[in-house]
Amino acid sequence: MDALEALHTRVSAPRLSGEVSSQALNNILKAALRAPDHALLRPWRFLIVRGSYRHLLGDLFVRAARQQDAGTSEAQLEKVRSKPLRAPVILIGIARLSEHPKVPEVEQLLSCGAAMQNMSVAAFAQGLGAIWRTGSMAYDRVVQEGLGVADDERIVGYLYLGQVEGRSRKAPELDVDDYVDEWTGTQI
Repeated sequence: MDALEALHTRVSAPRLSGEVSSQALNNILKAALRAPDHALLRPWRFLIVRGSYRHLLGDLFVRAARQQDAGTSEAQLEKVRSKPLRAPVILIGIARLSEHPKVPEVEQLLSCGAAMQNMSVAAFAQGLGAIWRTGSMAYDRVVQEGLGVADDERIVGYLYLGQVEGRSRKAPELDVDDYVDEWTGTQI
């Protein structure tokens, strides 16, 4: 699949299983490193979670959920615990923020987000499914500490990877003109 086809047709895949080869994973991670990066700060790092470590991540999510709300039911906790089991591989994108005179934090966060998007497209281009998730577990301090996220870092998201279960949905047709205007300077 060429780059434009992947960019034009990529869709999120919520049901994932199977295997992600080492070569495919390496290609996905290499794609992250090509994200726009003002001042070459490399403001990102990634954690790979797979195999039985997904269960440990689920336990960490449960610990965080209990701290967020002590009244969380066992059924809700089991749902939280099973979230990392929705895919065979999870890549956690972490923005490494640093003070820089020309690169504000928001640009560093966006750079990490661009890296996550590059990984999503790279997965799709190789015939894999991916879905980028955030939610409360991306912002929870218990989770951050359990994953070794430093005070100057932020979890940007969890990229779930695997083989698509069932049929892939088709990307909706969107008209570029619905989202683009040409600025002519008449507002000045």
